[in-house]
Parts: sequence; structure tokens; C-alpha cells
Amino acid sequence: MAKLLYRLGMGAHRHRLPVVLIWLLVLIGSGAGAYALGGETSNAMSIPGQESTTALERIDQKFGSGESASARVVVKAPEGQKLPQHAQAITALVADEAALKGVRSATNPLDPAAPSVNRDLNVGYSTVTYDVKPGEVTAEQRSELLKAVDKARAGGLTVEVTGTAMQETPHVGGPTEAIGVVLALVVLALTYGSLVTAGMNLVTAAIGVGIGTLGITIATGFMDLQSTTPILASMLGLAVGIDYALFIINRYRQELRKGSGVGHAVATAVGTAGSAVVTAGLTVVIALVGLVIAGIPFLTQMGVAAAATIVVSVLIAVTLVPAVLSMLGRRVLTRKERAQENSEPADRGVIRGWAGAITRNRVVALLLSVVALGIVAIPVASMDTTLIQKPPANSTQERADQILAQGFGEGFNGPIIVLVEGNGAAATATKAAEPIAKMADVALVTPAQPSPDGSAALLTVIPKSGPDSAATEQLVADLRAELSGVDGGRAYVTGATAVSVDVATSLDRALPIYLAVVVGLALVLLILVFRSLLVPLVGVLGFLLTIGASLGATVAVFQWGWLGDAVNLDSAGPLISLTPILVIGILFGLAMDYQIFLVSRMHEAHHRGAKPIEAITTGFHQAAPVVVAAALIMFSVFAGFVPAGEATVKSIAFALAVGIFVDAFVVRMVIVPAALALIGERAWWLPKWLRWLPELDVEGTALDSDEREEPKPVAVS
Repeated sequence: MAKLLYRLGMGAHRHRLPVVLIWLLVLIGSGAGAYALGGETSNAMSIPGQESTTALERIDQKFGSGESASARVVVKAPEGQKLPQHAQAITALVADEAALKGVRSATNPLDPAAPSVNRDLNVGYSTVTYDVKPGEVTAEQRSELLKAVDKARAGGLTVEVTGTAMQETPHVGGPTEAIGVVLALVVLALTYGSLVTAGMNLVTAAIGVGIGTLGITIATGFMDLQSTTPILASMLGLAVGIDYALFIINRYRQELRKGSGVGHAVATAVGTAGSAVVTAGLTVVIALVGLVIAGIPFLTQMGVAAAATIVVSVLIAVTLVPAVLSMLGRRVLTRKERAQENSEPADRGVIRGWAGAITRNRVVALLLSVVALGIVAIPVASMDTTLIQKPPANSTQERADQILAQGFGEGFNGPIIVLVEGNGAAATATKAAEPIAKMADVALVTPAQPSPDGSAALLTVIPKSGPDSAATEQLVADLRAELSGVDGGRAYVTGATAVSVDVATSLDRALPIYLAVVVGLALVLLILVFRSLLVPLVGVLGFLLTIGASLGATVAVFQWGWLGDAVNLDSAGPLISLTPILVIGILFGLAMDYQIFLVSRMHEAHHRGAKPIEAITTGFHQAAPVVVAAALIMFSVFAGFVPAGEATVKSIAFALAVGIFVDAFVVRMVIVPAALALIGERAWWLPKWLRWLPELDVEGTALDSDEREEPKPVAVS
């Protein structure tokens, strides 16, 4: 692989202008395609084949509704008054709602046939049903609804809006994300000592992210994609794009300081650091594509889209980056370095001293690190997950939910729907409602609502507890157990809480299989890279500590509420169900990146004859500075997504930021060198029965001087 990439780097050097132009054309073409073909993303999260999803589909067939987006326009009378006193204003509000574009129907809370007011007659709601699915209501349609609400408020009523129709599609980019990018630029500038080189690194990474996210936008015109998909892809693509370019640029600068020509330095950088980039990128892609194992369509979309963006970032790193480096020539060095023939940097005493201290005190360092991470991981034992997302603080949705909870009870915001099918469905549902109403957590069961053809009936169960509570989730299970033996028909339990329970159950079942497959594939890859069994095992065991600390800290902040103000947390509660599996998949790939970049230099030193301790300190001295810079950049990028208001991304970004920090600075910088020093020569042992495996030369040892094709001199200053 090193030889192939060496030739690729040489080709990028010789044809640098066409390479740059091709990538710019791809970017422009992606932008044009996204503008012409792009569609809307969706906030819907469900799993085909699950009871809750099947029930929604059946409801849509039998009743003409089920997956339609809807809004609840909540109306509260002034203090001391009743809603019937404002009947004219409420009727006008309903008429305005019904006239809005895309609205299928709007109910009147004071309709005698189907009233939707509380017992005190001071709180009611109008249900506005749209003719599209949740997540597909446009910003213009939401704006028109809010205008109608503002008009009703003028009459003295308190009017707020909630429901799936009010869910906004999160967008990529914002001030907090920009701060993360600025911090990454600062780290790059300090690392290179050159703002030009730092800017080039950032621009090439941005091109890769742009192509990836624009490609996802094009895909939305042909399929339904979850709204979080482009955000996760851009977050990952930007982080790895900057890091992968950093590794190649750093090696290129090293070759220039040794006195190599520009073309030779470019090709060598791609052949050596590029090999590690391709291998590291492959581990990330394996981890992301492995999400297919969960069998959850929206999770598969996230994984595949992010993996495609990673592939683009790797291609950018091994083609566009060397082409631009060839154009810049020696200008990537500082003026002082360019003025010297052989400008190898001075020995980094801190880095070498750190490695020496860890290897000398390896037992203490190992024990302290493991115990510290174990303590941080303790909150994982109490982790709760849900798909029920709380609305943004101080939003109209939050105020509407609060009014409904005060007027109708906490469980009103999380109703559970029971669908009964079969002959005499209405009678069967009415009979089933009796034992349901006697359940401990049930506040109310509405009368059975038959379908037009009489073959189905609906019951709405209002719990006493809130929609994201453990009691409501348990009620879903109790209802299914109660209805499993319905006479003369079949019963389904659905609703937002039921969908959340089904998704969480599927994720819990898929997680062990996912871990086994992804970790197994990555172990094989690392064995090929390091020709060792123990080094990959140390890397994977260290990753388990990383995951424990990452999810433990996330539970403490987002579920327990510790330091919530520091991350702009609206309110504490269960983590989003996607968080554990996504964090595990993404962090595994990134953790193996650092394992490859750091330990490959140790392996190279050992391969050249260094003793185990000497190989560790030498490799650490060579790779640690750039790994530190890479980790700080990734941390900055992920942390930049934390303060943003999008709840789904916030906890995932926080977990990734903590995970990157812990993995780079504790696991890879302390635990791995301490463990390898403790194992000694046996760390590089490979059983005879595995020595037939092919060898991946990520250090570029095959690039001997007689195999490197020196290009003709090129006038590049």
C-alpha cells in the first residue's frame, strides 16, 4: 500500500493543477445538484415491522390518519374566565387554521360533538392536521400558523402551539460551530507556525465536508433522510478531514526539513502518513457502516452517510492535499526553517520526558488511569434512554406542553394509542377499556372510536405520568401484556412513547452484535497493521475505558443535570436512544485512528531494531505532538456543536468531545505506553499460525531509497 500511495502522491505532485481543478469542479457540481435536486429531511424515527410502526400504518389505512403531522393549538382563558366566554374568538381561530395551506382539518375545542377542553373549561386545544408526514411541514407553513395564533392572542386569550408540525429541521452551521472551527485554526497555526499552512489544512477539510454534505442533500431528493444525518456527517467529516490532512502535512514538513525536494517529500508523505490515514479511515468507515447491523433504517442512513463523507475526506487527504502542498512548496515551513538547509526541530524535552516518566512508572500510571476512568464511568449504570425529545426552553412548544399538563395532567402530552382490529372491533375495544382504566398509571381511557368500515377501533389511553418517565414506558409493556389475549381480534399499542420503547429495545438487542462484528473486524485490521495480538488488544481494552468515561460523563451532565449550565442544557432527562450506539461506533473508529498514528511510529522504531522501551519513547516523541494537535482539533470541532439548541446532536457531540479528550490524553498517552512498557518484547509477538496474514506497511518501510523515484527539479519556492 505504501508504494501505491507513494506513486499516487507523485502523480498528484506532477498533475497538481488538474487535481485541484477536478476537486473544485466536484464541489461546484455537488452544490448545483443539491440546489436542483435536494429535498427536505425528516424528524420521524421509527422501525418498519415493529408493533408501534405497524399500528401507525394500519391506522393510516383504516382512519386516513396516523403518520400525518399535526399541531395542537392550546388555548387558555384569562384568569377567572372560561373558554365558552370566548367562543367567537376561538371559532375565528379555528377558521383561520383550516384555511392555511397544507392543512387537512382543524378541530374546534368547543365542538359539542367532540369537545377538547378540561373540566374547569379554562384550557382547551384545537388539533390542526396537515397532509404531510411529521418533519415535512415547511418553515413557511409554521410561520403562517404562528401568525394565526398571534391574531387570536389579541383578544386576550393565551395561545401556544405544540405538536409534530412544529418540529424544525436542524441546520448545519452556526456561531458555536464556527467557534470550534476557529479554535481548530488556532491549534493548526500553533502547530505549523504558519497561518498559510493552517488555512490550507482547514480549506481542504472544508471542501471534503462540503462535498459530503451536499451529496447528502442531493440524496434527500430521492429518499427520506433523518434530519440529524447531515449534521453528524459534517461534524465527523470536518474533524477527520482536518486531522488526516494534518498528519500528511506534518510528514511532508518533516521530509522538507530533512532536505528532500518538494516532489519527493510530497510522495513520501502520502506513502507513509497517507498509509496510516487510509488505514485509520477504513476503521472509521467499518465502525459507521457496521451500524447497518442494528437493522434500523434511520440509523443505517446516518452511518452510511457519515462513512461516505469520511471516504471523501480520505480521498481529499491523499490527492488534493498533496497537490496543494506541491503548489505551496517550501512555504509550508516557517521562514526560519526555510532559511536552514537541515532544519530538524529541536528535541521536545516535554514530550520525551512524558514518555520516560510513563514508562518508568508504568504500573502506577496504569493503575491510576484505569481507576480514574472507572470512577467517571460509574453513572453509566443508571443510564436511561428515550426518543421523546423535550421542546426548546422558553419556546411556544414548551409553554403549550406546560399549559396542557396543568389543565389535563402530566400524561396528556404522551398519550398511548390502542388499535383493535377484527369483527366487532368497537365492542371489543369497549370491553378492553374496562381493565385498562383500572391500571395504576392510567388517568383516563377515551371511548372507543370505530373506523368508517367498522373493522377497527381506537382507544386513547392517558397516563398519569409524563411521556419520558419510566412509569409510562412500563405502562406500554403492561398494556401489551393485558391486550395479548383480546378475544375476537388483535390489539396494537402505539404512540410516541411506544415507538420510543420499540426503538430502545431494538437498539439494546443490536448493540452486542454490533460491538462483536465491528470490534472483530477492526481487530483483524490492527493485527495486519502491527503484526501483533497484544497491541490491538491493548488498544481495544483502552477503548472500552474511553466509552465508559464518555457515556458516564454524558449521563452525569445530561441525565443528572450536573454542570448543565456549562453546556446550555434546557433540562435534564434521559439520553436520546441513539446516543450510546452512535457514540460507540464513532469513537471506536476515531480511537483506532490515534492507536494507529501513535503506535505505528513505535512499531517502526522497534522494526528498525530499537529495544521495547526505546521504541516506545522514540515513537511517542515522533507521533505524540501531532496526535495532541489532532485531538485538540477534534475536541474543538465536537465541542462546538454542544452549546447549540438541537437536543439530538447536543448529547452526542458532548460524548464525542469527552471521548476524544479521554482517549487521546489518558488512554493513548498514558495507558497504552504504560501497558506496552509492562508487556515488553511480548507486545510485538504474533503466533506462528497467524504469520501467513498479509502485512500492511503503514510506516512506509518498503519505500527504500532505491525504490523512490526522484522527480526532475521543479521551480517551486
